[in-house]
Amino acid sequence: MSKTKVAIIGSGNIGTDLMIKIMRLSKVLEVGAFVGIDPESDGLKRAERLGVPITAGGIDGLTKMDGFADIEIVFDATSAGAHKHHNEVLQAFGKRVIDLTPAAIGPFTIPCINGEQNLDAPNVNMVTCGGQATIPVVAAVSKVSKVHYAEIVASISSKSAGPGTRANIDEFTETTSLAIEKVGGANRGKAIIVLNPAEPPLIMRDTVYCLCDFADEAAITRSIEETVAQVKSYVPGYRLKQAVQFERFDDSNPLFIAEMDKVFTGLKVTTFLEVEGAAHYLPAYAGNLDIMTSAALATAERIARRQQNDRIVEEV
Repeated sequence: MSKTKVAIIGSGNIGTDLMIKIMRLSKVLEVGAFVGIDPESDGLKRAERLGVPITAGGIDGLTKMDGFADIEIVFDATSAGAHKHHNEVLQAFGKRVIDLTPAAIGPFTIPCINGEQNLDAPNVNMVTCGGQATIPVVAAVSKVSKVHYAEIVASISSKSAGPGTRANIDEFTETTSLAIEKVGGANRGKAIIVLNPAEPPLIMRDTVYCLCDFADEAAITRSIEETVAQVKSYVPGYRLKQAVQFERFDDSNPLFIAEMDKVFTGLKVTTFLEVEGAAHYLPAYAGNLDIMTSAALATAERIARRQQNDRIVEEV
């Protein structure tokens, strides 16, 4: 069976890494177009050298390309503001859209949590790099105990944060916080991102704090470890940095949650994660890029397989 043709809008770090991943790893996808707005960008030049059809004309240039009609799935790796316009144009042409910006127009999608639920949605949102890394842990705790509050801190190398990432900082915190609640299952979510200027650059590190009801600590640990293994199946560099930590708060030492203006008693679950990139385009410290592009690739492949199966059924 022929591969599903896809287009990538955004010739920066994320778009270029995604293009290379698809070309090296995917058995069901083929890059039919690579789109940017700067003809001198490294991404566009690299795509051209690799024989991928390119345009520096943005979304309008994409719709005018000879092979646009054959494109079935479009990845948007630009910015939250630009995505709104891109999505309107692409929906008018009936294209399936995978949003790698924090625009959050379509349903939040994290492969190991709800990857099968949104395959028919016209637009799916990949949340953020911090969301892809940490929300699976919140969801894992939620499977065992009610999570009243979850806070994540994503620390990434400043060198791995391009113009698009920097332009989306506010959207990052808002989108990730909302997804912690809607996908992770927490009553209240909070997200913090740190751009670390350290030299040599540090790889992505994430800390997840969950305040939940008292529960079997071994069961929570087991749920987190199983979830980490699921994420690792499509993000090889994803791992626990150390053992899951627990702290108990009862009536004798309650914890005040300022964000919720309430006193909490129960378990505090702390999880430390590390995400090493596959270095397909940028160095291994750019795990924040790797987890986004890996999650988007996994989602697109599921959508493509669904479309291919539907066509087989129709032909029968």
